Amino acid sequence: MRIAVLADIHGNLPALRAVLSEIDRAPVDMIVVGGDVVAGPLVRESLELLAARQEPVRWVAGNAEREAMAVYDGAPAADDPAGRAAAWSARALDERWRAELGAWPISVELAGVRFCHGSPRRDDEILTRRTPDDVFLEALATTPEQLTVGGHTHQQMFRRVGDSGRTYANAGSVGMPYEGRPGAFWMIVDDGVPVRQETAYDLDAAVRELRASGYPGVEDQLAESLLEPADPDWVATFFERAAGREPESAP
Repeated sequence: MRIAVLADIHGNLPALRAVLSEIDRAPVDMIVVGGDVVAGPLVRESLELLAARQEPVRWVAGNAEREAMAVYDGAPAADDPAGRAAAWSARALDERWRAELGAWPISVELAGVRFCHGSPRRDDEILTRRTPDDVFLEALATTPEQLTVGGHTHQQMFRRVGDSGRTYANAGSVGMPYEGRPGAFWMIVDDGVPVRQETAYDLDAAVRELRASGYPGVEDQLAESLLEPADPDWVATFFERAAGREPESAP
């Protein structure tokens, strides 16, 4: 079975269109949406485009969906970038999409592979190329599958976890990559084997379309991932510090 994994789209509709066009040229049996479709410029349009696919689509919830639903349900949005993204996303939903997002699990098993956003136990688990093996083992302990494919930290990786026989693969980010270069990053799991995918698209046209959305965080999203991409090693260190696993003095 060929399964396309599209994670961390973050409302980047031009990037999503480019990836789906590539899938049209090399069809897959199923698409797994690995969380965080929302929290970006073109939320509703991205959801609708995925929902219209001919292939079976399985949806996994990310932290951005959880945060958007909370605001939709009446929780106050924080006055910070994540809060403003949640408020924008909540306004893009209606009752039908609120119900759809609420039905998404935080992980799903397909063809012997576990798919999630952060980890099988938490939608916001931080797992990076610098994360210690014992943290990975604890995060994956709730499920038996040997291969887990997630997202959340926006960097593709394959990580064999010690001598456990387990592998964690990050599909990367379609819409907001931290790879040090622009593009749409995703993954195909082909009969249980994860294969990195990278799709180029017209960045100038995408920037115009995304800016026209009016999304309040569009300039930050464009700058840090596409126009002036952050160094991938710096990003991994940033996430490890956010998880409390590296001191501020770490390089």
